[in-house]
Amino acid sequence: MATNIGMMDSAYFVGRSEILAWINSTLHLNLSKVEEACSGAVQCQLMDAVHPGMVPMHKVNFDAKSEYEMIQNYKVLQDVFNKLKITKHMEVSKLVKGRPLDNLEFMQWMKRYCDSVNGGGIQNYNPLERREASKGGKEATKKSTQSQPSKGSGPAPRVQSNNNARRHVDPSASLTNQSAKTSRAVPFASSAYDQQITELKLSVDSLEKERDFYFSKLRDIEILCQSPEIEDLPIVGAIKKILYAADDDASVVAEAQAMMSLHQKEAELLSPIAEVPEERTSSDTQKRKSIINPEVDAAASTLSSPRQRVLDASDVRSSGSSLMSY
Repeated sequence: MATNIGMMDSAYFVGRSEILAWINSTLHLNLSKVEEACSGAVQCQLMDAVHPGMVPMHKVNFDAKSEYEMIQNYKVLQDVFNKLKITKHMEVSKLVKGRPLDNLEFMQWMKRYCDSVNGGGIQNYNPLERREASKGGKEATKKSTQSQPSKGSGPAPRVQSNNNARRHVDPSASLTNQSAKTSRAVPFASSAYDQQITELKLSVDSLEKERDFYFSKLRDIEILCQSPEIEDLPIVGAIKKILYAADDDASVVAEAQAMMSLHQKEAELLSPIAEVPEERTSSDTQKRKSIINPEVDAAASTLSSPRQRVLDASDVRSSGSSLMSY
């Protein structure tokens, strides 16, 4: 049973037309756009279809217009998720605004989940009867039943008017045919415009998601830079300078780098122990040795002179005694 599926799953590549056909056939509705299910009532009844009796349909409001009323439907849906231990996060704040992309993604997930329960087979379920217990359920059923025959009976008056025109006046037949062609072309043009508008809305929603993602990352960096432990570090100051720079300031990166290099130079000047090159240290050591050696030699000679005098005196005595013996 699929609860959490990745964004690259095949479920998220199902088109809007297939999603709408699945919703309308399962619940006997007549939705023309996916965002018409933003109130959350359709999702509640889909869960009721795959898990009969699990959803309290009397709490579901199919006539929800305000965001507050829609949120109540999503609360009912969340309670059902909790009972079934489904860990699916819902962006309710985006869904209730009727964003096409968010509602499409959520309905794609709903279809994948419903298909995974009992192989997607829904048996002995009467959506019309179950919807009557909900607020606004009867009105939703009436709208769906009224819109279906109106589509099938639409072209009949046009054919009758064309036939009447052909019977009475031949010159006007061409004008009638032209108007009929024009009237037929108008729905195709409007549907093409609607499709373009929907695609533009999807692209805008995608860009807004990407913008919100990077904004959240920058906000996390800002919060980290405001920590008392690292707030006074020079690298943090450089980051803040980039974060709070104006839009038209192109030299902010160079200024931040200059701040870092200036701090590094100041740190080198204020260092208590200056680094001495190795060559200079060796030369100073040799000089000290050359200065110390004469002093050591002089001290050694001074210390050994009394002994030398005693030896000299002993030599003199021994020589004097030998002379006296002769």
